Amino acid sequence: MADERSQAERWISFAAGIITPVTLLSALLFYFGYVSSRSQYAYFGIDVDTIGLSTQDYVMRSPQPLLVPLLVITLLAVAALLLHHAIHPTPVAVRRAARVAVLVLILGVAGLLAYPLIGHVPYYALIVPGVIGFSAAALAYLTYLRRKADPTLGPQRILIALLAVVTVTCAFWATATTAQYSGRGLARADARHLNRFPVVILDTKEKLALRSPGIEETTLRAGTGQTFNYRYRGLRLLVVGQNRLFLVPQTWSASNTTVVIPLDDSIRVQFQFQNDPP
Repeated sequence: MADERSQAERWISFAAGIITPVTLLSALLFYFGYVSSRSQYAYFGIDVDTIGLSTQDYVMRSPQPLLVPLLVITLLAVAALLLHHAIHPTPVAVRRAARVAVLVLILGVAGLLAYPLIGHVPYYALIVPGVIGFSAAALAYLTYLRRKADPTLGPQRILIALLAVVTVTCAFWATATTAQYSGRGLARADARHLNRFPVVILDTKEKLALRSPGIEETTLRAGTGQTFNYRYRGLRLLVVGQNRLFLVPQTWSASNTTVVIPLDDSIRVQFQFQNDPP
């Protein structure tokens, strides 16, 4: 019985060791997908929470904003590893480099505290975490080298751990900012090429009084069994939400608005074929 209990505990521990990283990874993918989508649809005047995207939708949207940060972090790690095996610094050089790293870290923290004054500077949310993160990582590495060269300094694990936390936090901040920039870039690319979205012909029972330029409204002829009175052309399908359609005019303009249409029997939707023949 004791052997069976011990084996069961090992299996539970093994499963927990797998589930925890997977859960953390899913949470990170969800967060970065949410940040990117929020920035993307905010460009069209939509609060992403009103769309009703699922957790899976956000996770599926996360690779786009995460591709560049992951590639950069991996390349930096490879460069750091190669540099570690290539250099053989002297204790004097390590001390001087540590002073420079401390100075750069102080400048980064000063930039963080000066947010009310310089927060509007372009790419502030990338520069400041980059400066703090790189200097903290360099200082942690230099502290390790000093401890290795002079064991009398005593353990420096707490300092190195704190610097590692600062580095990871700054990497998270910079990655979230990249996801935000990526979402806005996707939105601008969509706005330049709205012709890539499906063409929608919308029939409604009531007049919508749409004011965006380029939208054509025609009155349908009354007939037997005809319950729809108005037809609208010049619309494109931006995204399908939870029982709703989000439509935008086919030509971008600063005065445009996004039309939110419920998916019920109050409307009739047609999706037009593409113009190019098969």
